[in-house]
Amino acid sequence: MIEQSPEFQQQSQPIAKVLGAPYQDMPEDLYIPPDALEVFLEAFEGPLDLLLYLIRKQNMDILNIPIAQITQQYIGYIEMMDALRLELAAEYLVMAALLAEIKSRMLLPRQPEVEEEEDDPRAYLIRKLQEYEAIKKVAEQIDQLPRNERDVFDATVDVSTINVQHQLPDVRLQDMLLAFQDVLKRAEQLSHHQITKEPLSVRERMAAILEKLNRPDSLPFAALFSRHEGKGGVVVSFLAILELSKEGLIEILQPDPFDEIRIQGRSQT
Repeated sequence: MIEQSPEFQQQSQPIAKVLGAPYQDMPEDLYIPPDALEVFLEAFEGPLDLLLYLIRKQNMDILNIPIAQITQQYIGYIEMMDALRLELAAEYLVMAALLAEIKSRMLLPRQPEVEEEEDDPRAYLIRKLQEYEAIKKVAEQIDQLPRNERDVFDATVDVSTINVQHQLPDVRLQDMLLAFQDVLKRAEQLSHHQITKEPLSVRERMAAILEKLNRPDSLPFAALFSRHEGKGGVVVSFLAILELSKEGLIEILQPDPFDEIRIQGRSQT
């Protein structure tokens, strides 16, 4: 029995399958674009985000950061990005320089008498990390709130095909009396002493009102009264309107509840 060498077994296996068909050899006209390979790394919004990720990942105390260890990991991440030819923002390099400065300051010997007076070289970095962590937590809480077009969507209803018939309310006698009372109050304000007055006829006033209503649109209830005639003329006009409505010669309309009462002539067919 002859055993096949690993090189022969590797050559016998297809390098790829396209639509189920195996390919043993690399096509000569195969072209791989330079940007065909994409490497996805952890997405960081900046150097502080990267530092906070490294600290939390290893359960480090943010108030007592092992600056040498965290600097080594940070530099390793930057070198990896550089090896993969990823675009490296300048702020990452600035943070690397700051970490190197802090590390060098911690390595330098300090005199015992001034050691207590000097600030911890890590204090500035710790304050920045605490501020960034607080802002990041608030941003995450805000992001969890319901957002329009993501968690909540506006409901729309097409009402163009719905035929809505507006039903006019019935005009009650009480509403007519209230409107008449308002006109009567206005007439009292303009009334004056009259020595003589002409006799007023309900029939003549009915004809005069029909003449005013000889138009396609309606008139306000108060427009059918002449306030300069005083109470007598207002009463006669009101009686004429009631008589015309009784005989079916006019229509008393009210477009909406508590809206202005309007009078319209009824078309005679």
